Amino acid sequence: RAKFSLREVLIFCFNMKKSAAEAHRMLSNTYGEAAISERTCCEWFQRFKNGNFDVEGRHSGGREKVFEDAELEALLDQASCQNQEELARSLGVTQQAISKRLKVMGMIQEQGNWVSYE
Repeated sequence: RAKFSLREVLIFCFNMKKSAAEAHRMLSNTYGEAAISERTCCEWFQRFKNGNFDVEGRHSGGREKVFEDAELEALLDQASCQNQEELARSLGVTQQAISKRLKVMGMIQEQGNWVSYE
């Protein structure tokens, strides 16, 4: 998957002694809005510094998976008629996490489709 590929690119950047900010800049220049956030780059670089090179992103301690609004927006662009459970399954998160993000993003479901209520 593309997400794993980007994470492997982050390992490459880390091994090339790039900073998280430099890696983010490179990804943004290449992938535009599809790139992961600088904060996410920093989190991955911290994992690498701690010796964790598991690119599958399994969290320890029961911490909920972090996902980007852009990932959710991309799913909504593909099929705005998906319900919260389907969106949660696609992103590997809980339905409650989807509900919270949709609320923050100002999205409501109207006639079976997610739309901005602003």
